[in-house]
Amino acid sequence: MEQPKPPKKKNTGLQNAAKLSGVGIQMGLTIYLGNLLGSWLDHKFETNYLEITVTLLAIFLSMYSMIRQVNDINK
Repeated sequence: MEQPKPPKKKNTGLQNAAKLSGVGIQMGLTIYLGNLLGSWLDHKFETNYLEITVTLLAIFLSMYSMIRQVNDINK
């Protein structure tokens, strides 16, 4: 006979804040590194569009990551 699972304990606001405290740093670092990579690629391949393209990709990637983390906490 299976034992019933205990109900999940709800996270308090302080626990949620602690889990999300690094999101801003993570987003900023992802965008900054994407910008550096794009700038390096522009210089390497002598173009002028890779910096903005890679930076925008890093912005979308960091937003996706943030939304996933928030959704995981709210489950």
